[in-house]
Amino acid sequence: MDVMGDKATLLESGRFVQPSGRDDAVEAAEEAAEELRQRLAAEAGDVEAMSVLGAMLLRRGDLDGAEPQLRAATAAGDRAAANNLGVLLHQRGYPDEAAGWWRIAAVAGSAAAAHALGRHHRERGDEPAAEYWLRQSAEQGHALGAYALADLLEHRGDPGAETWLRASAERGHREAAYRLARALDRKSALAQGAGREIMTRGARADRGTGAPRAKATARAVRPADEAEQWYRQAAARGHQRAALHLGAILEKRGELKEAGRWYLTSAKDGDARAACALGFLLRDAGDSESAAVWWLRAAQEGDGNAANALGALHAERGQNQTAERWYRAAMDAGDDNGAYNLGLLCAEQGRTAQAEQWYRRAAYAGHREAANALAILLLQGGDATGAEPWFSKAAEAGSVDAAFNLGILFAGRGEETSALRWYERAAVAGHTEAALQVGIARLRAGDESDAERYLRWAAGGGNAEAAYRLATVLDARRPPESAHELGEIVHQKTECEEWYERAATQGHRRSQVRVGMLAAARGDVVEAARWYREAAEAGSRNGAFNLGLLLAREGSEPEAAVWWTKAADAGHGRAALRLALVYARRGELAEGQRWASRAVALGPPEVGERAGRLRDALREELSA
Repeated sequence: MDVMGDKATLLESGRFVQPSGRDDAVEAAEEAAEELRQRLAAEAGDVEAMSVLGAMLLRRGDLDGAEPQLRAATAAGDRAAANNLGVLLHQRGYPDEAAGWWRIAAVAGSAAAAHALGRHHRERGDEPAAEYWLRQSAEQGHALGAYALADLLEHRGDPGAETWLRASAERGHREAAYRLARALDRKSALAQGAGREIMTRGARADRGTGAPRAKATARAVRPADEAEQWYRQAAARGHQRAALHLGAILEKRGELKEAGRWYLTSAKDGDARAACALGFLLRDAGDSESAAVWWLRAAQEGDGNAANALGALHAERGQNQTAERWYRAAMDAGDDNGAYNLGLLCAEQGRTAQAEQWYRRAAYAGHREAANALAILLLQGGDATGAEPWFSKAAEAGSVDAAFNLGILFAGRGEETSALRWYERAAVAGHTEAALQVGIARLRAGDESDAERYLRWAAGGGNAEAAYRLATVLDARRPPESAHELGEIVHQKTECEEWYERAATQGHRRSQVRVGMLAAARGDVVEAARWYREAAEAGSRNGAFNLGLLLAREGSEPEAAVWWTKAADAGHGRAALRLALVYARRGELAEGQRWASRAVALGPPEVGERAGRLRDALREELSA
């Protein structure tokens, strides 16, 4: 049990002041002089001096010297001495006798003694008596008593615990401040979870356009500002875990400099998690060497996350043996990511059997991404039957990639309903490719409104194919261009053009061709040529054909023929027909006949018919 009464009571009485930070030798001399003064007064029969001297000796650990002084002062009715005599006897191993003296002091109004007596009864398992005395102490404003009462009530699940934690924290008790902050955090998390559930239900009921409403709910729930204040108070008083939590709050908010300062404070005090977090902060700032120093310190203290980070750092440098050693250390520390990362390392090296072994170990421990990776490995080996249950396990545990992969698996078997169910699940969790697949399925089913909703979601997440398909949906609804009073078309960029352009800038070839066509329709030949060329150089046969048309209209038929050749070689029938006409006009009849025959083979039917007539005409000309 903590020593109490000697320091708390004396500070309250004003007989002693807190250390001022002066030179130790000076303080020691002053303390010795004060002790001598109190001893002389005690020998002269001063009860208060006996009590103070006994407290001083007790604090120094001189129990034999303190006991007679405290007993004499207690006998004279000094309640502080009775409390401290109880502390002394407790230290000597006489708890029952100590409790007797604490009771005397507590009845006389000592809050410190009531706290000590309450602690004594709780250690004996007598909770009603413990609560009585701790409440007596707490109601007198004793910080330790309020904290101990809160701890007792919290153990029972009594909501009144928060009130006493707050009372203790307000009196400067750092552990109470930390625990109050944790309680407020939990309360905030419960409220946030309830909000998500309400909005998720709303999203299921509301089939309107836009991303699912549940997605926006998390942004609406603000963090507990009050919790942060208490973390800050506890951290300022040297609480390691409070400094760690405060650093995490600040990092999440983007206040990285201050977050790093609190992580550093906690890490220097020996908190391995803070050292690990500081390492990640430094790595993100580009200082991997300093990050490694803190990760090493944390890993040596048994932090598996830091060991994994060290493993990843060495793997990036090609130091695979060192990386494997740290991944094993993480695994030994109980971090399942160690086994998963070992699996990744082995897979990268082509050691498939070992990779499967480590993936299995992590997957059996409940690591969802390891289960997904194991399923992929089995699928790549041709074992679709063995892969499916691992995909399912990972997806049920919340792996978005596994849910998407299950969709692919079922789609490959032709089980479209099951595939769509898993695609929808992955899409709701933010998987853009899954949202695209749902959008395509909805379009196929004729549900354009729902399709648009999913395509917007996927396109907004950066999926170029989704942006293109969304643009085609919007393009089909686009009204004719408006004209002003002189009859000239007034062009205003539509939403569908914006989506085409977004996809085009991401390298989507069909979008690039479409943007080029829209520019050509506006008469912007330079812009059209730029997009056609970009698509053609990326391998688009339509881009090459359209670029050829544009160049031919501008009088550059030789260059146009080059692009038509690229398009025709890629299977574009109209490009082959154009080449046949070019060579026919040049008098190169055999070459024209060859391209006409190629156009007939490539189609489509209307092109094949025209090319057939041209081929026959060229054949007759050649045979004449």
